[in-house]
Amino acid sequence: MYRYDEFDEALVRERAAQFRGQVARRLSGALKEDAFKPLRLMNGVYLQLHAYMLRVAIPYGQLDPAKLRQLAMIADRYDKGYGHFTTRQNIQYNWIRLADMPDVLDALADVEMHAIQTSGNCIRNVTSDHLAGAAADEIEDPRPWCEIIRQWSTLHPEFSFLPRKFKIAVTAAETDRAAVRVHDIGLHIRRNGDGEIGFEVIVGGGQGRTPHVGVTIRDWIAKAELLSYLEAIMRVYNRFGRRDNKYKARIKILVNELGPEAFAEAVDTEYAAQGVHEAVLLPQGEIDRITEYFASPDLPERPARSVTFEAARAADPALDRWARVNLRRHRTPGYTSAYISLKSQGEAPGDMTGDQMRVAADIAEQFGFGDIRVAHEQDLVLPHLAIDDLPEVHRRLRDAGLAASNAGLASDLIACPGLDYCNLSNARSISVGNAIQAVFEDPEFEERVGPLHINISGCINACGHHHVGHIGVLGVDKKGEEYYQITFGGRADEKAAIGDIIGPALKGDDVAPALRRVIAAYLDLRKGPGEKFIDAYTRLGPAPFKEALYAVD
Repeated sequence: MYRYDEFDEALVRERAAQFRGQVARRLSGALKEDAFKPLRLMNGVYLQLHAYMLRVAIPYGQLDPAKLRQLAMIADRYDKGYGHFTTRQNIQYNWIRLADMPDVLDALADVEMHAIQTSGNCIRNVTSDHLAGAAADEIEDPRPWCEIIRQWSTLHPEFSFLPRKFKIAVTAAETDRAAVRVHDIGLHIRRNGDGEIGFEVIVGGGQGRTPHVGVTIRDWIAKAELLSYLEAIMRVYNRFGRRDNKYKARIKILVNELGPEAFAEAVDTEYAAQGVHEAVLLPQGEIDRITEYFASPDLPERPARSVTFEAARAADPALDRWARVNLRRHRTPGYTSAYISLKSQGEAPGDMTGDQMRVAADIAEQFGFGDIRVAHEQDLVLPHLAIDDLPEVHRRLRDAGLAASNAGLASDLIACPGLDYCNLSNARSISVGNAIQAVFEDPEFEERVGPLHINISGCINACGHHHVGHIGVLGVDKKGEEYYQITFGGRADEKAAIGDIIGPALKGDDVAPALRRVIAAYLDLRKGPGEKFIDAYTRLGPAPFKEALYAVD
């Protein structure tokens, strides 16, 4: 993974020192909250319902044991013993005292971490495929390009005060695990007709109040031209994006109002007009230098099958189920990638205790070549595990309460913190999520249902990505009461779609029973065990699922 150079180190240290002075002035009363707000947001500090919240950047979801142990220390020393992993592949702390924030930023700097550009109208943390560098279906590792974009965008003077926040994602596999089509800019690494590797450029995706699936404005652009082309997109957005109404300020609105063709033409005009001094040069030597940081670990050769592991699976049903559900194919025979689900029954989705972080760090250090990823589904991933080591890995995860065997299944749901924490929220997400999880508490039933993405947001800002859940749940306020609007048919993959609003919102206590009826209808209607919920919905349309949703038990 990428290591800071002297410029990175100086920038992060100086920013932490500056914020220490700003916090001291705020605590003394010399700086009022209105003046302090933009300063704290530039350092990832929000004011939530009960306390300040710190959002820490984890670029492209990449961690190592030292970083994860430091995050555990922060959770234990400065918070309430846990952190919350987010759909942006970041981590949030909900209970840090403002007086302690400078010390936390210093502690993050000690392990090459920070909270810069995790808030505000700037280019946010760049995200990617959590299986990058390990996936069998990728063209090449997208992480070097995420790092190149990070270096280009961090404190970019022209794009530090955009009309609105801006999010970029990069993937390199045919199966889109980075949700690139619901980002402001999505980059999909592809080959052109001559076999050269470059990027499909997708613009104008996003969720929130007005959800849109992004449109392709360039089928392919060469690697060396990427940053100059991104610069052109950002300049068009910075110039024409609305600043009079924050609800209409995202680039998706601009693309929709101009139309994809006119927007693409504006970008191409800006791109063609770049002078020598404006083009962002990206020499091959620099690409190679950064790519070297992401070289695959030296994986000793192993047989594709492991007799030891197969025997252990046969003797342990829990290990066998975990292997069926939580493992993913690796590009190297004898290895696999494993999800660490942070969705145990009855727990807040995405939460992880300091002790659990240390266990995951130890496992990664001993068995996983020091590599840990954060998935946008709010789980962790160990991308490089020898199949022979899986019984011991599973045992340690089980002992730490981290062996939930539900990756990609219904109880592996996405949920924002909701009204339990967030002052923007209309309704609780965690309690409704736990009630939905209980519908699938029987592991055999959950496996029979098969892959199903349930996403829950406590408000229209869509931090829980409800628009692109196969089943989406949105908290709404009706005269002071919490209700939940249900959507069907969303998806965040290469066939990205915004879910259909099915009908009137439900009371909180009615959501889980209603979804139980929907699942029962799906099991009756599907063609067979191989037809996923999303495929059955696409084939049948909303009518039978709507009927089940509003039926009376």
